[in-house]
Amino acid sequence: MTNPFFRKLLRRDRSLTEAEARALDEAVSHRIEVDADVELVRQDEISHQSLLLEQGWACRYGALPDGRRQILALHVSGDFVDLQSFPLKRMDHTVATLSRCRIAVYPHENLRRLSETMPHLTRLLWMATLIDAAILRQWLLGAGQRSALERAAHLICELFTRLDVVGAAPDGVFNLPLTQAELGDALGVSQVHANRVVGELRSRGLVTWRDETVRILDWPGLQALAEFDPTYLMLESMDR
Repeated sequence: MTNPFFRKLLRRDRSLTEAEARALDEAVSHRIEVDADVELVRQDEISHQSLLLEQGWACRYGALPDGRRQILALHVSGDFVDLQSFPLKRMDHTVATLSRCRIAVYPHENLRRLSETMPHLTRLLWMATLIDAAILRQWLLGAGQRSALERAAHLICELFTRLDVVGAAPDGVFNLPLTQAELGDALGVSQVHANRVVGELRSRGLVTWRDETVRILDWPGLQALAEFDPTYLMLESMDR
């Protein structure tokens, strides 16, 4: 299967059937193309659909009344950006595109039918939301206990690992459409500090980061700096 979402599911559960994959595809009402810097989901709004990112980048963030914001997650091809809205309805954060995106729209009514008729597939969708939570816990741990340099290294390790699953990081090279300000919002530091951190990763010979292209030069060194353990991404296949 070439669909990035199906590739992720198969990596974690090889017993995904063609019938289940077909049911997931048939639950899509339509697909849309969205430009960069578009809000897909708005904080406090009630949603009646969930969005699967088939191509492109998006971010999840929370904002304070004075406009300050914290990026809480980065979404890559194959991610549901708001599957939590299926049971929760009212969202407590905003999701916005970082690049031009292709998105599959899943009405909640269609997801409800899947949940009532396909228990194994329902568990896989549930797992996707649990992995989102696991990633958030790692980001919280990093915010409290890792330096900004270690957080940046960990973020690059995480993104490379997630992109590699869907075939989007050949030879350790991947697209990362983040501005320095957005990187600062993800790391919890100022734009100036984020720029210094990227410079330090370059000076150590761990990565190159030019425009929107990241190239990992020293994976063992980057992994060691970040103390990166991908276990939380749940990439091992599980039994049905």
